[in-house]
Amino acid sequence: MSSLVPFVAATLGAIAMALAFPRTNAVFLAPLGAAGLFWAWFGTSPKRAFWTGWLAGTVYFAITFRWFGETAGAVIAPFGFLLALVPAAIDAFFQFALAGALVAYAARALSSRDRATRALVPLASAAAFAFAEWFRSEGLGEVGVPFGSLGFTQVGSPLAALASYAGTYGVTFFVCVAAAYVAYAVRMRAVRGSGVDTVVALTAVVGCASLAWISWPARALATPSVRVAAIQGNIRQSLKFQPGAARLALRRYEALTLEAAATHPALVVWPETVIPVAFDRSPGLGAEFASLAKRARTELVVGTDLDGPDGVYNVLVFFRPDGSSDRVYRKRQLVPFAEHIPFGSSLAWIPWMSNVSHFSEGRRDEIVRVGGLNFGPVICWESAFSGIVRGDVRDGADALVISTDDAWFGATAGPYQHAQIARMRAIETGRWIVRAASTGISGIIAPDGRYVMTSALDTTAIVAGSVGAPVETVYDVLGTTTIALALGAIYLAVVALARFRRT
Repeated sequence: MSSLVPFVAATLGAIAMALAFPRTNAVFLAPLGAAGLFWAWFGTSPKRAFWTGWLAGTVYFAITFRWFGETAGAVIAPFGFLLALVPAAIDAFFQFALAGALVAYAARALSSRDRATRALVPLASAAAFAFAEWFRSEGLGEVGVPFGSLGFTQVGSPLAALASYAGTYGVTFFVCVAAAYVAYAVRMRAVRGSGVDTVVALTAVVGCASLAWISWPARALATPSVRVAAIQGNIRQSLKFQPGAARLALRRYEALTLEAAATHPALVVWPETVIPVAFDRSPGLGAEFASLAKRARTELVVGTDLDGPDGVYNVLVFFRPDGSSDRVYRKRQLVPFAEHIPFGSSLAWIPWMSNVSHFSEGRRDEIVRVGGLNFGPVICWESAFSGIVRGDVRDGADALVISTDDAWFGATAGPYQHAQIARMRAIETGRWIVRAASTGISGIIAPDGRYVMTSALDTTAIVAGSVGAPVETVYDVLGTTTIALALGAIYLAVVALARFRRT
């Protein structure tokens, strides 16, 4: 076999996997593309699989992340493409290259005469890929980029219920189990029993998904009773920071909020940094917010900036129906190289670093009780981190508020991917979510991941509806780290068994 064949198969597989995401949404390509990857990795050395994975992964993330440079790319033109390409290469290294080497190492057992040992290789391979996905997404801490997780593509598929038990990375694992066993059947088609092993594995995946769906608590929801509204002012990013734009935003959101008040919401949510100035440095601005909350007779959540002893914070300020305000949520997970420079000043020498904002990190959540429910606030980028969202739930959140500024990404796949992630967070935690996005997609999400109310992109909209009590999930108990450790344990156990059988 030509040494180029694995590279071609892996790259085509990566492209197919990328097309499973919005806006193409060819969900069925996720396992098919992954099968191409595993087929390539099964037939090569760990070193070659590493390089094959890095190349294929860079292609995958370059497609999946292509919206990163929208708007912000103009700041460093003509090098705006680097805003997608550099993260793509880095994430490919920590996921696809790492997974490729691990899979190829395990695949050495395919030559074993012991059928049980051979048959477990695809299981270990799926675990390796899902573990690597967690590692590059959340295991790397503040520099992790948790977009492009394969499990997100299944939020509307029959596998979605699995997320309430095993989270996003668990869904990725099940997709990869199916893909790896298909690749195994093709690679080992001349070996007796490989087809039967594959049928058994695929039946197990279908069985697990069916049991998860049958026992899924979100299938039987109590009638939601707390009225809420999300305001989408639709102010383009190119206009947002122009002189007078803050006043325009205030007037538009004020009018929309008073219009939404006709539905008697207990909670009205504005998007992230609707008012892109530190409101505590703008005389009278806080009083205007307070007056608006009183006139609308609602808990008003305003996205803005706030000065603090350690710098400027990206915040959500809560104004009670009586106009008082003593609750501020400060964003905890900042966007690397956009809202802060990781590793302090050690990277300040890089060109264009002067264009990076310098926000300070918040240190805790701010659970707020409204209408009999505890709401956990999340700002934009934070919603992509399953650990942060689950942390709010463990601290008592009955429902979640996601406030985001997706106007940075125009009409690209970015707002759609971000809205898709919010659906997965609802399934994982069993919580209703109120999502307010500056230009869309805003909506109300049920614990089964459905947008029961939603807005279109690039429209001015009021999304009004109701949210209700949560349903408890197994994922809430286990958490992301436990699931990641279980995936690592599966891989190590299979590799150890293979070595034991050879001795």
